[in-house]
Amino acid sequence: MKAPTIRDVAERAGVSKSLVSLVLRGSGQVRPEKREAVLRAVRELGYRPNAAARSLSEQRTRTVGVLLNDLRNPWFVDLLDGLNSLLHAAGLHMLLADARLNRRTGHDLTGPFLDLGVDGLVVVGTLPEQAVVGTVAERLPVVVAGAREPVPPGVDIVAGDDEHGARLVTEHLIGLGHRRIAHLAGYGAVGELRRRGFEAAMRAHGLAGQAVVEPGDMTEEGGYRAAVRLLSRPERPTALLAVNDIASVGALSAAGELGLRVPGDVSVTGYDNTSIARLRHVWLTTVDTAPHEVGRRAARCLLDRLDGRGGEGSVHLAVPTLRIRGTAAAPPSVTG
Repeated sequence: MKAPTIRDVAERAGVSKSLVSLVLRGSGQVRPEKREAVLRAVRELGYRPNAAARSLSEQRTRTVGVLLNDLRNPWFVDLLDGLNSLLHAAGLHMLLADARLNRRTGHDLTGPFLDLGVDGLVVVGTLPEQAVVGTVAERLPVVVAGAREPVPPGVDIVAGDDEHGARLVTEHLIGLGHRRIAHLAGYGAVGELRRRGFEAAMRAHGLAGQAVVEPGDMTEEGGYRAAVRLLSRPERPTALLAVNDIASVGALSAAGELGLRVPGDVSVTGYDNTSIARLRHVWLTTVDTAPHEVGRRAARCLLDRLDGRGGEGSVHLAVPTLRIRGTAAAPPSVTG
């Protein structure tokens, strides 16, 4: 049986071949009823575009490179889900690479994407080698998601409002009665913004002198070590505000090993509202940074640039919200 062609789809839908091509490319210039007629015809006929032929005719591969700073971070999973939902609808496919693994094996971070001729690149998270963004941006459209480092003109940034989110969770702890609050800090622009939000909230309540910032690396092990140092002090903090959910898991382990109850003896909060925070035996109070929405916005920015729109580059910030669960409560001095 002969495979259906784009002409067959056009005849079934009652439209031109060029309009079918627009729909298959994910163009926003097609009226909804025409788009639905084409998609219905595609489903009924079982039509599958010839990817190789289409790449040659369009001079595009219909692929998007996605370079993640560290694939172990569960926050990236929700972001990728939002990113892929729009890219897939536009007929584009993601090619993933783990920057952490590439660094360990000595591989080039972006060379394989360029060799494969991807149409664009989405960089997810804060790369230590931030200069690669500028290098790639000279050759194809680039969008940065979940990071706030400076980027060259023509590169969009999509992230959460980290400073505002850190203020939200700090205000929550202060409202519960905590005064000795410590922040398990991170690195890069995101870590700096979250630290800044924490310190601003503490300062606004006259608690600047009791705001402790403990350096960390955004990993579970780093959160564990920082929490052990803090909770072993004679005047230990009554609340720990971790830079992300992964670090907060390390802090929870440290509290348990030191014989401290959470939240009875010490409150622990995270940031990112990952799947870890939603596990019933963790049930972490944290900040929801809307990763799915960040992913969708990043995809939209890239699609606009692939269509020749986008301009000099812009910053899009998703609004964070507080998720109150079971790891934060009033300090012992208030409850006792």
